[in-house]
Amino acid sequence: MLILILLLVLGSALVYISKYNFMPVSINLGFIAFSDVPLFYVIAGALIIGLVLSYLVYRIQAISTFFEVRRKNNEIKKSKEEILELTKRVHQLELEKEKMKNGSEDLKPTDQNAL
Repeated sequence: MLILILLLVLGSALVYISKYNFMPVSINLGFIAFSDVPLFYVIAGALIIGLVLSYLVYRIQAISTFFEVRRKNNEIKKSKEEILELTKRVHQLELEKEKMKNGSEDLKPTDQNAL
């Protein structure tokens, strides 16, 4: 619905501009020259080209942001895995400490989560 409203506003603005800008102008694009083009077409063409270029820049930035977020998510995942491994190692070391403190080599872990 918002897009429809924006298109109506844009269309109204273009109609207003076209009402007063039908004088013919010449356009030179390097080696190519167009003569007797209504000024309204030049204005509308410049608007459309500007919108397309800004959309392309936006898409390039969005793709770049996507890859940056993906890289950060992978780093977070690796960090979480490392934390899990270190937690397991700390738990194993605590069990070994208890074995050494009690002097028993064949101590069964009483913790259900022990490895």
